[in-house]
Amino acid sequence: MTAEIVAWLAQDGITNGAIYALLALALLLVFTVTRVIFVPQGEFIAYAALSLALMESGRVPGTIYILLAGGALAAAMETARAVRERALARLPRILALYVVLPAAVAGAVWWAVPRNLAQWVQILLVLAMVVPLGPIMYRVAYQPLASASVLVLFIVSMAVHYVLMGLSLVFFGGEGLRSRPFSEGQFQLGVLNVSAQSLWVVAASLVLIAALWFLFERTIYGKALRATAVNRVGARLVGIPTNLMGQLSFLLAAFIGAVSGILISPITTLYYDTGFIIGLKGFVGAILGGMVSYPLAAVGALAVGLLESFASFWASAYKESIVFTLIIPVLVWLSLRSHHVEEEEEK
Repeated sequence: MTAEIVAWLAQDGITNGAIYALLALALLLVFTVTRVIFVPQGEFIAYAALSLALMESGRVPGTIYILLAGGALAAAMETARAVRERALARLPRILALYVVLPAAVAGAVWWAVPRNLAQWVQILLVLAMVVPLGPIMYRVAYQPLASASVLVLFIVSMAVHYVLMGLSLVFFGGEGLRSRPFSEGQFQLGVLNVSAQSLWVVAASLVLIAALWFLFERTIYGKALRATAVNRVGARLVGIPTNLMGQLSFLLAAFIGAVSGILISPITTLYYDTGFIIGLKGFVGAILGGMVSYPLAAVGALAVGLLESFASFWASAYKESIVFTLIIPVLVWLSLRSHHVEEEEEK
């Protein structure tokens, strides 16, 4: 292996690792705040990437139907709760969030698709379609079971994943799609020919990581998220609305997943089930970080990207197996150095 090949593989690994780092941070955020092992994280990637590709080809993405149906179901659940608690004053807010807003987004998409607007407008519309699916998903599938065990929440995650993947096959089909690149530029860096799209991926990942740091360190909502992650019961006792924190964590996870899908859609052909594999690699990165540390999760995800890149050169047929096998010694080590702790019961 020459130095030139090493440089090319390292470039590939860093580009992929930047995406995996974002997903690892999202998975870790959701897990620490809600105790949910968020298997459907990859679906946000697929939905965003495929929706953008369809809009660029002049077709209305089926994501809007999922958004409308999910919003209607969440509105029905919230309305039933408001009636049960005799809090009818909440009804206008419920209708605005779960019915009017999704309908406005769907109307904007229907209007925009035949007009073939600028790419940045289409990206904003894709974010408007995909990001609200996070809190809607939390309200429908996870909030009613917020006090359940981690195992029950994991089973629910698997069920949500299969539902979303099946809907993805229905609305997007089995063919791979790819969107237009943001920029066609190329830059020469020594022996490397670096594409502008790769720089977009790395730069956007760094900006998002910095934004997450600012959120957690400098904003009241970030501090509330950290408090909920440290002690959910204690956070609720001091007045932090844990259900709101759960919705916020899912909102951030959906945003990170959607941005990741938009970033990689010009450089990778995505299928209806591709997001699951990409999200799983982010999960491996989070495991390497011990599922407790954001910096270690980001470093672990970068290691996953580099390992995958070099494995594709040495043994391309087994690169996925090599990457996923990496978590076995880590899990064994974490199991040996930890002691059994009874799961905290919430009253």
